[in-house]
Amino acid sequence: MTIDIEADKDEDREEGQNCNIMASLAVPSQHPRARERASSVCDSDIDLNIRVISYEDTVRKLDHYYGIVKRQLLQNQSITLGIFPLVSQETEVADMRTSIYCSACIWSLFQAYRRIDDDRGKAYELGQSCVKCMRGILTCWMRQTNLVENFKKGQNPKYALHSKFHLITGEEVISSDNYGHLQIDVVSLYLLFLVQMINSGLQIIYTMDEVTFVQNLVYYVERAYRTPDFGMWERGSKYNNGTPELHASSIGMAKAALEAINGCNLFGEKGASWSVIFVDIDAHNRNRSIFETLLPRESSSKNVDASLLPTISFPAFATHDQMLYSKTRSQIINSLEGKYGFKRFHRDGYGTVMEDKKRRFYHSAETKEFEKIECQWPLFYLYMILEGMFKSKEEQVEEYKNKLKPLLKRDKWGDPVIPMYYYFHKDNIEEERAEPGSQYCQPSVEGTPKNLFLWGQSMWIITSLLMDNLLHINELDLIRRHLPSYNRPRKGGRYSAFQRSRYFLKSKNSKGTASDLVVQVVLIAESMRLQAMMATYGIQTQTPHEVEPVQIWPPRELVKVYQNLGVSEKLGLQGRPTRPIGALGTSKIYRVCGQTVLCYPLVFEVSDFYLSHDMALLIDDIKTELHFVGKYWRLSGRPTVCILIREEHMRDVHFRELLDLLAMLKTGYCDGLKIRTGRLQNLISSSCIEHLDFMSTMNIDLDITPFEQLQHASIGYQSLTDVPTAITYSEDSMSFKDMGLQPTSEVLNVLRSVSTLHGQTQLLGILLRREGPDFQVDGVSVNDRLCALLRQASSLRYWAAVRECTALLAKEVESISPYITTVLVSGKQLTAGYGNDEILLDKPVQPAEIHDLFYTPALQSHNVVQAVLQQEVVLYCGKLIATHTQLFNGILNIRIGWMIKAMTYYLHDVCKVKETIESLAPNEVRRLVVKVLSLDEWAHKEKLTPQQIRVIDGCLGRTPKRFYEKVFNILSKTTQGVRLCDQLLPQQPTISEMSSGELNFALTVQSLLNRIQHPEYRQIVVEVFSVVATILERNPELKFPHELNLDQIVREAFKMFLKDLGRDWKDDMSSFYNASQVAVTSYLARAIVNFMLSGDIRSEIEEGSTFCQVS
Repeated sequence: MTIDIEADKDEDREEGQNCNIMASLAVPSQHPRARERASSVCDSDIDLNIRVISYEDTVRKLDHYYGIVKRQLLQNQSITLGIFPLVSQETEVADMRTSIYCSACIWSLFQAYRRIDDDRGKAYELGQSCVKCMRGILTCWMRQTNLVENFKKGQNPKYALHSKFHLITGEEVISSDNYGHLQIDVVSLYLLFLVQMINSGLQIIYTMDEVTFVQNLVYYVERAYRTPDFGMWERGSKYNNGTPELHASSIGMAKAALEAINGCNLFGEKGASWSVIFVDIDAHNRNRSIFETLLPRESSSKNVDASLLPTISFPAFATHDQMLYSKTRSQIINSLEGKYGFKRFHRDGYGTVMEDKKRRFYHSAETKEFEKIECQWPLFYLYMILEGMFKSKEEQVEEYKNKLKPLLKRDKWGDPVIPMYYYFHKDNIEEERAEPGSQYCQPSVEGTPKNLFLWGQSMWIITSLLMDNLLHINELDLIRRHLPSYNRPRKGGRYSAFQRSRYFLKSKNSKGTASDLVVQVVLIAESMRLQAMMATYGIQTQTPHEVEPVQIWPPRELVKVYQNLGVSEKLGLQGRPTRPIGALGTSKIYRVCGQTVLCYPLVFEVSDFYLSHDMALLIDDIKTELHFVGKYWRLSGRPTVCILIREEHMRDVHFRELLDLLAMLKTGYCDGLKIRTGRLQNLISSSCIEHLDFMSTMNIDLDITPFEQLQHASIGYQSLTDVPTAITYSEDSMSFKDMGLQPTSEVLNVLRSVSTLHGQTQLLGILLRREGPDFQVDGVSVNDRLCALLRQASSLRYWAAVRECTALLAKEVESISPYITTVLVSGKQLTAGYGNDEILLDKPVQPAEIHDLFYTPALQSHNVVQAVLQQEVVLYCGKLIATHTQLFNGILNIRIGWMIKAMTYYLHDVCKVKETIESLAPNEVRRLVVKVLSLDEWAHKEKLTPQQIRVIDGCLGRTPKRFYEKVFNILSKTTQGVRLCDQLLPQQPTISEMSSGELNFALTVQSLLNRIQHPEYRQIVVEVFSVVATILERNPELKFPHELNLDQIVREAFKMFLKDLGRDWKDDMSSFYNASQVAVTSYLARAIVNFMLSGDIRSEIEEGSTFCQVS
């Protein structure tokens, strides 16, 4: 063995002799002609003898590992289900993650045995043991189909598939109330190895019921990107208080599993079309995007975690972005590696002598006790060796092999045993804290010859098989996960696959994005007269009749088809949840029940929400859609995007801009993206085609309504001058708020006499709140009157009335949840509402929760339009943060209500425009969002005053670089804490519970700042923190023994400011807010110095003690 196995020294000696023979024979091989002349029967005999010796040596080595697998793993396999416990002494509880790794280990030896001709039945035995384990896991989970179905609907942790079962019966052993079963990475790991094993020829899935269940497991993990779980360590956040978190390791595993299983036939090569698994490419892309956004961080509470090693390396290989990979890897090594293995994460109490084993959860601030004495896990040395093998880094393999060697134990057969972890004895804890790495560690009771840690043993066997050249990395990774998608062997067949070798150009700077990908565009005109008119401008389009037999479908019709995928009455599974098909999904061409179908994207769907009526916004969205598809397309075949042109677009004032866009597409480029426009029939051959063969096995009459062509008596319009243009509608704005106090009869009378749209909307709103939606007004319900009014206002583009009607009808933006998630995983929080009624979003929101989030009584009473306006701004922020992250630098909590205040302030106080935000077109609102976010770029050029800059930055909540680290340093020097607006931020347990670079600490400081109601004052407070931090950095011996009152310091600075100006005290601080930053800083510094000189600050040197070290 490569890892110090005494029993195999003779083998090594023989191998050395064999190598010498090989070396002596290898010399003539450099001279082929000489070899040809000298070849003889004698030489052939020698070659044959060497092959025989090598073959026998291989068989002997394999048999050695076979013995280890039998003794260490198969001995502990459940006799009924084939699953495994966490440790060998456990006789009742099976662990699913351990079972998958044990199965993978047995399978790897099965793969190694397939190299030799006569394995005496051992390969078959190993293969069947592996199948039994994988089927045992499947059996346990299939008993919980009711949980899967409920979990698909809302990702509630109580409906999670269990990660622990009874070893013999497969029954549930612990409820979700008492254990964190929600571990997305376990299900993803299962799917990943299932595909690897099926590709090796093992038959694991037997029936269509099982195929259906695995398809539902895909639905289970598809929303990992928005599902806070308990992670690989089963505890959620690092505080171990029962709170699940979004974990990068879980999302990365899910991404890898989705890539692996897409298009996989679960019955293997002999399978039919109905045993193929389908993956939502848009769900995969969201997981990819959010996984890469989170890296190198693991979660909100864990900046770094060893669980990311198996995610970015074997077995998941979840990212091939070299920069992200290197950054994550180096952060793990630099922060977590020790002499005895890797720590799982900072302040991990598991296994330490300080942890109270009787308690499931920790007390507040208890994690501070585990700092610098975390247990170290040798298991991760094995992952580093494996990574070295896959990356061909021999030095790394040798380095970690040597580090692992002294940590191994031996059983009575001389076989190595991997301890689960190493911990510090209670007598050594203080010394270790004082000088990390100085003390001796003891091995855990788990991972001894009598109590094997099976996950560790499995990884050791896999690693050793590779190091002894008994297994090749391509035999361990049959689907080539370790290669970027463009380097993997091309998949044949009828189903889309995550590989794009055709479109990728490998370069030093390549991140796996397309270098010469062409996005195909099909232009569909709604009618022949629209087509004729477009032709006069040189834009060639096709009508729905001209593309026949191909059908054009709305995306909602494709959702109906996918709802039949994974349906089973017997199992109680209802198929794919009604999730919309995204931009990537609508860029495929589908074959469904003998029909060829192309779907137009969601942006062309005429929705209930008003955004679809804004042509300028639509034009921006078309460009964004094309670039999004071009950037994130990961399938074989080209994407085909359908651009739908409707007659109503012609009447819009921005229609000429649409013509300009279409003319640009005709040139073959769209802002640098390669475009190919043409007839659909000519583009199909190079498109990505998805065969939805599962529909052919079902006796279902689908109620599908394709996009229909409009019929007209004559061709009609020939140019834009013939088109009736939209009028620019305006009306006098009048408030009818007072009518809320009048009786209903009076409201009705006024309603009948009011002709303005906004006036009617306000009065109908009063009736709606008072009498309800079904109240009749002249034979028509209030609800129907509002719907009619909304249609009229939409056609006139009268946005104030449009927004108010939409809010009164309580409509929601489609698919806003993914954008909320995008904001959250970017390390930001989102807040809806105003003032004390703000609702904080710190975890992903389910679509069903959106309505209650925005249509709160407080928001309605403040201003009914805010319910839709805030949704609109959330949508824009979600899109912007994905493409222009720099706009949000320094903003930790995106408070939507305050952002709208910043926009209003800019409009009214800076631009001196009287229009309200709600009366602007959606595209103008989006531009206003970008404008206030990019303040730094234009503030100086447009000559904004210091007060105007402070107001906008204060509304946005922007802070300077390293701000939260500075606040942490201040807090560590302030025993009594920091006070602001009568709210105290205490030193303890804050700095014991959190660390300076932790996201949760920054959020705690942010919540303190959010108590300030004046944005200018907020920015002054931020400046106070910066000045105090600078003083403490330059005078590290100073500390505050009493609470630091920031309001008092600001007040003193303002007093000095007024005194220097020769003015009397007044409450209005406008003049101070309008002073330059240099002036304000100098007054704040003087106020702080005065605060010190008044005796409220002391020197640590004077006290002869060190107060507090920054954590």
